[in-house]
Amino acid sequence: MIIIGVDYHPSDQYIAFVDTETGEYEERQLNHSAGEAEKFYRELATREVRVRVGMEATGYSRWFERLLAELGMELWIGDAAEIKAKRVRKQKTDWEDARLLLRLLRENNFPRIWIPSAENRDLRQLLWHRHRMVQMRTRIMNQLQALAMNEGQRRKKKLWSAPGRALLEKLALGSWASRRRKDLLELLDRMNPTIEELTRAVEQEAKKWPEALRLMTHPGVGPLTALAFVLIIGTPQRFRRGQQIGSYVGLIPEENSSAGHQRLGHITKQGSSLLRFLLVEAAQAAARCDVNWRRRYVRLAVRRQRNIAKVAMARRLSVRLYWMWRNGWEYAQWVKFSSHAGQLGTGQGAK
Repeated sequence: MIIIGVDYHPSDQYIAFVDTETGEYEERQLNHSAGEAEKFYRELATREVRVRVGMEATGYSRWFERLLAELGMELWIGDAAEIKAKRVRKQKTDWEDARLLLRLLRENNFPRIWIPSAENRDLRQLLWHRHRMVQMRTRIMNQLQALAMNEGQRRKKKLWSAPGRALLEKLALGSWASRRRKDLLELLDRMNPTIEELTRAVEQEAKKWPEALRLMTHPGVGPLTALAFVLIIGTPQRFRRGQQIGSYVGLIPEENSSAGHQRLGHITKQGSSLLRFLLVEAAQAAARCDVNWRRRYVRLAVRRQRNIAKVAMARRLSVRLYWMWRNGWEYAQWVKFSSHAGQLGTGQGAK
């Protein structure tokens, strides 16, 4: 068996590998653009030996993962933070990183993480594409709002109605301001159908996932949030308890406590920024349409701040969605079987 530790970079990779049968050890630097890396692994595949490759979780490596899968090689991807914590020496080089990965693989101490399937990753591209298109549309709409406000027209959402659009087009502007308005309106008209098409695609994909349909029964959770939660979490069996979901998504505060003094900071913002954003939006939507959810939100907002309350409710929502998914419950079943402490009519005493 050949074990390879790979310190991966977008342009090249530094590898340290050993043949466990012969004890042969070697280090190399492989360039990607020149085809050195692909040539090396294809030649290695002709030896008909089992190959295990270990690397840190990183970006720009899809082609490399597809190559190893095509050649039938075993790829392990490790948690970068845990790998960094296992580094003893303070000297960090590309060669040292490759040797560290190789050592962890040989000692069976490699912090391997879950890897989504190709279908999962492709569907995530749909979610990201729609999310980025909506962000671009928002920037365009904000610029048009600024143009209208500079002319004394503060219409807010009414600017996007038919009368508001007509008013915006009739504003007397300078030559370049008129050109800017014209170009922005054309971009907006082209983006709206595209976003609607992507939204319909998300809704259709969500219907194919029973887990997403179950999560959509929760107030405030739509197809986008439900599908993103299912795709990014992967499987609820990855987590032993609901509290780990908040940590995975990055909705818990940083902590630097010592000697009995607790010091909490801002949220960690680890994990998927897309899922974190959608959970915050869904929590606010739930507060608008669900009385109990709004009561919790208002109580937190009064005690702390609105921004803190939004994040806290998003973390609560992530934990609730996790348990709904893990137990196979819809929202009505969650309400029936979840804790009712502090509510009237649930005591065991005399009525």
